[in-house]
Amino acid sequence: MTPKITITFNLATTDATAELGFEAWIDERKFLDVDHVKETQSVTVELDDQDDVEHELRLVLKNKTTAHTQVDEHGNIMADARLVITDVAFDEIRLGHMFFEQAVYTHDFNGTGEIIQDKFYSELGCNGTVSLKFTTPMYLWLLEHM
Repeated sequence: MTPKITITFNLATTDATAELGFEAWIDERKFLDVDHVKETQSVTVELDDQDDVEHELRLVLKNKTTAHTQVDEHGNIMADARLVITDVAFDEIRLGHMFFEQAVYTHDFNGTGEIIQDKFYSELGCNGTVSLKFTTPMYLWLLEHM
């Protein structure tokens, strides 16, 4: 029997009235699809801890529109709906700062700019994808990146 990895994180919203959507993927398997994130929820997924396999965890913000961001007459953002990802852990080992160092946030400023790859600091504010590539066995990957 192949050992399992349990990946967990918390998903929250800064504005429960904003109909922000969210998807979570491991490789090509979508394991969560929410049309409207209304409250904080704990997310858990299991994965086989096989030898020498590369994986990708993808966290996707979808359905954000210009109506979800309030700007003043000078173009300054006064309020903005965002999704917040916290407490990412592999087998109850919190990745903490390592997650933010390794994850890449790809977005296009909700269609107002070029596609960029940016650092991720726990908040999804633009439609796009946060990607974390890792290999199994997971404990070896953790040791290499801590």
